[in-house]
Amino acid sequence: MHANRHAARVVLVTGAASGIGAAIARQYAREGAGVALIDVNADALVAYAAELSREGATVAWACADVSDYGQCEAALSSVQTTLGASVDTLVNNAGISPKTDGKPANFWEMAPSEWNKVVGVNLNGAFNFSRLVTPGMVERRFGCIVNMSSVAGKAFVAFTAAHYGTTKAALIGFTRDLAGELGPFGITVNAIAPGRINTPLMRTASNATNQAVIAQTALRRLGEPSEVAEMSCFLTAPESRFVTGQVVDVAGGWLLT
Repeated sequence: MHANRHAARVVLVTGAASGIGAAIARQYAREGAGVALIDVNADALVAYAAELSREGATVAWACADVSDYGQCEAALSSVQTTLGASVDTLVNNAGISPKTDGKPANFWEMAPSEWNKVVGVNLNGAFNFSRLVTPGMVERRFGCIVNMSSVAGKAFVAFTAAHYGTTKAALIGFTRDLAGELGPFGITVNAIAPGRINTPLMRTASNATNQAVIAQTALRRLGEPSEVAEMSCFLTAPESRFVTGQVVDVAGGWLLT
């Protein structure tokens, strides 16, 4: 473990109350960062912030729907005031993948409201917080952004719907564009494309679906949230300052995209 690799850093993680986001926040805290937790689930967020505090982490939290720019703006102001410092590392992790009885909607039957909700959270949420933190990063000529894409953004995955794959593919384009635009200011922007990770979101699919993925995965297992967290910490650490505009699979060899 790199105990002080992110010392004196302020890391904001969206979708931080559970799953991959919670693992990412914990890993940054263990590496010395102050962490700002953002989530729409207030009860889970408060409980997790308290848990990290008991572990000795420096934590701030704010409840926000990442699809709402005004809520994001208020949340950022709140956590920066609590931590007494500006965010220099952003992990756009919040994401949803709606299912009905464990199955995604067919595109031709999908409610427009469901499409808009997924685009709002998965894609607009990344825009909202990136738009809010980058002026300060540009001024300081330093910053790191990690966007949570998916292998479903690089290849067809039958058990995720069109809105999910579309938003995850869009995040790859968003990552590359920001990397080019923000690079001259010393800001790195990368994406992670997880495969099948053992999270509550994954468990909305059937066991048969997950077993089929395991059979197609080179390492013959599901990934763990901590493995995605370790990649996020690497991509924002000093040793990777010359890495930007990249999409890194954390998928155990699933789909080998």
